[in-house]
Amino acid sequence: MKNLSRKILVTVAFFLALALAMPSPTFCSIEDTIKKSFLVEQGGQLILETDIGSVDVRAGNNVTLEVEVIRKVRTSISKKAERIMKDFNVDFRQEGNTVYINGYYEKAGFERFWDEIFGTRLRVEFLISVPPKFNLDLKTSGGSISVGDLEGQVQAKTSGGSLKFSRIQGPVLGRTSGGSIKLLSCVGKVELKTSGGSITIGEVDGNILAHTSGGSISIGKTKGEIDVSTSGGSIKADEVMGPIKARTSGGSIKASILSQPSSDCRLTTSGGTITVYIAENIGFNVNARTSGGRVHTEFPVTIQGEISRSSLNAKINGGGPELYLHTSGGSIYINKVI
Repeated sequence: MKNLSRKILVTVAFFLALALAMPSPTFCSIEDTIKKSFLVEQGGQLILETDIGSVDVRAGNNVTLEVEVIRKVRTSISKKAERIMKDFNVDFRQEGNTVYINGYYEKAGFERFWDEIFGTRLRVEFLISVPPKFNLDLKTSGGSISVGDLEGQVQAKTSGGSLKFSRIQGPVLGRTSGGSIKLLSCVGKVELKTSGGSITIGEVDGNILAHTSGGSISIGKTKGEIDVSTSGGSIKADEVMGPIKARTSGGSIKASILSQPSSDCRLTTSGGTITVYIAENIGFNVNARTSGGRVHTEFPVTIQGEISRSSLNAKINGGGPELYLHTSGGSIYINKVI
């Protein structure tokens, strides 16, 4: 068994070396388009799942769902183009007011890898127009997803690209393993997660739950609750109108709290400063502590316990929910909103 594995590795290494030693081929690009149209009603649903390809969805007319699938092949051997096109199939199906689109690559993983090594490039784009009020469930294993202005529930998941949402009137659920996420505005609950990029959120009338393992988080005006975390970046929330929880292991936190929260707020970081701007009429019980800096406040406070440069337990404006501020590597600033 060991000898067989060794022979396979030697064979693969030989062909890889051969491919690298070959002169650079002359590439040509070939393209084709698949077009489909479906009669639907407002409030329907699009369910799309594809092995590869970017997805772009926009609002169109009220009664039609239109699909355009563009397949592009870049190869050094033009005769292979037709076969390559056929390797990627797209199935369409409609059941009532739901349209299903399934894109799948027939080749096995090793064959796809071999094509890539020897100069074949297949790129797929899904350009889709739906009624202005429609629900989306989009999944791709190899591309970005973009959704324009829309009213409805939006779910989007990709394993190899970014996510971009415009103005969405409805809940948004977004997942990506290798890209950034941007949301312009949303009326509804927002849940976003990425393993390798930043998260940028505009105005949200609803709760926010967001996490990234490798980037920063930026949030505009939010009327609901905020619960965000990152393992490798800073967090910024410009206009907080409800409770906020923010956690980072490698950056600073800055938040502006403009309305009296109904419950506790917690901002914690292991490697940066914490700056909180608070409207003058808001009451908090402050629990602030730092291991690598000082605690500063612009508010007159009622001290509870001992006075310390690195910690503060006090009431602002008579007290209220807890404002928990902890950092291991920076200072803490509690400032008035200008």
